[in-house]
Amino acid sequence: MARQAINKHRVTVRLACQAFKISETCYRYDPKLSSENEVIADWLLRLTTTHKQWSFGLCFMYLRNTKGFKWNHKRVYRIYKQLELNLRIKA
Repeated sequence: MARQAINKHRVTVRLACQAFKISETCYRYDPKLSSENEVIADWLLRLTTTHKQWSFGLCFMYLRNTKGFKWNHKRVYRIYKQLELNLRIKA
Protein backbone atom coordinates (compact mmCIF):
# COMPACT_ATOMS: atom_id res chain seq x y z
CA MET A 1 0.00 0.00 0.00
CA ALA A 2 2.86 2.36 0.80
CA ARG A 3 4.44 1.64 -2.58
CA GLN A 4 1.17 2.46 -4.33
CA ALA A 5 0.89 5.75 -2.45
CA ILE A 6 4.44 6.67 -3.40
CA ASN A 7 3.95 5.80 -7.07
CA LYS A 8 0.41 7.06 -7.54
CA HIS A 9 0.28 10.13 -5.31
CA ARG A 10 3.96 11.11 -5.45
CA VAL A 11 4.42 11.24 -1.67
CA THR A 12 7.74 10.69 0.05
CA VAL A 13 8.75 7.36 1.52
CA ARG A 14 8.78 8.87 4.99
CA LEU A 15 5.23 10.24 4.67
CA ALA A 16 3.87 7.01 3.20
CA CYS A 17 5.46 4.94 5.95
CA GLN A 18 4.07 7.23 8.63
CA ALA A 19 0.60 7.08 7.07
CA PHE A 20 0.59 3.27 6.99
CA LYS A 21 2.41 2.95 10.34
CA ILE A 22 5.34 0.93 9.05
CA SER A 23 9.03 1.60 9.53
CA GLU A 24 11.16 2.75 6.64
CA THR A 25 13.39 -0.27 7.26
CA CYS A 26 10.41 -2.54 6.72
CA TYR A 27 9.52 -0.64 3.54
CA ARG A 28 13.04 -0.99 2.13
CA TYR A 29 13.50 -4.65 3.12
CA ASP A 30 14.37 -6.86 0.16
CA PRO A 31 14.07 -10.59 0.96
CA LYS A 32 16.93 -12.70 -0.29
CA LEU A 33 15.33 -15.90 -1.53
CA SER A 34 18.17 -18.02 -2.67
CA SER A 35 18.42 -21.22 -4.61
CA GLU A 36 20.21 -22.59 -1.55
CA ASN A 37 16.80 -23.20 0.01
CA GLU A 38 16.08 -25.68 -2.77
CA VAL A 39 19.40 -27.42 -2.10
CA ILE A 40 18.56 -27.65 1.61
CA ALA A 41 15.10 -29.04 0.81
CA ASP A 42 16.59 -31.60 -1.55
CA TRP A 43 19.09 -32.77 1.06
CA LEU A 44 16.41 -33.01 3.75
CA LEU A 45 14.11 -35.03 1.51
CA ARG A 46 16.90 -37.41 0.54
CA LEU A 47 18.01 -37.88 4.14
CA THR A 48 14.53 -38.47 5.53
CA THR A 49 13.72 -40.90 2.72
CA THR A 50 16.93 -42.87 3.22
CA HIS A 51 17.00 -42.71 7.02
CA LYS A 52 13.36 -42.87 8.08
CA GLN A 53 14.22 -42.92 11.81
CA TRP A 54 16.22 -39.67 11.68
CA SER A 55 14.69 -36.60 13.27
CA PHE A 56 15.62 -33.00 12.50
CA GLY A 57 18.54 -33.05 14.93
CA LEU A 58 20.26 -35.99 13.26
CA CYS A 59 19.63 -34.59 9.78
CA PHE A 60 21.06 -31.21 10.75
CA MET A 61 24.10 -32.69 12.48
CA TYR A 62 24.79 -34.89 9.44
CA LEU A 63 24.61 -31.91 7.09
CA ARG A 64 26.74 -29.76 9.40
CA ASN A 65 29.40 -32.22 10.58
CA THR A 66 29.64 -34.81 7.82
CA LYS A 67 28.86 -32.76 4.73
CA GLY A 68 30.35 -29.49 6.02
CA PHE A 69 27.45 -27.17 5.21
CA LYS A 70 27.40 -24.01 7.33
CA TRP A 71 23.64 -23.41 7.20
CA ASN A 72 21.93 -21.90 10.22
CA HIS A 73 19.84 -24.44 12.16
CA LYS A 74 16.84 -22.06 12.24
CA ARG A 75 16.85 -21.78 8.46
CA VAL A 76 17.17 -25.53 7.99
CA TYR A 77 14.39 -26.18 10.52
CA ARG A 78 12.10 -23.65 8.80
CA ILE A 79 12.51 -25.55 5.53
CA TYR A 80 12.12 -28.87 7.38
CA LYS A 81 8.76 -27.65 8.70
CA GLN A 82 7.67 -26.26 5.31
CA LEU A 83 8.22 -29.72 3.86
CA GLU A 84 6.09 -31.04 6.74
CA LEU A 85 8.81 -33.48 7.70
CA ASN A 86 8.16 -32.72 11.36
CA LEU A 87 4.69 -34.28 10.96
CA ARG A 88 5.79 -37.65 9.65
CA ILE A 89 5.26 -40.75 11.74
CA LYS A 90 8.42 -42.67 12.43
CA ALA A 91 7.89 -46.39 12.03
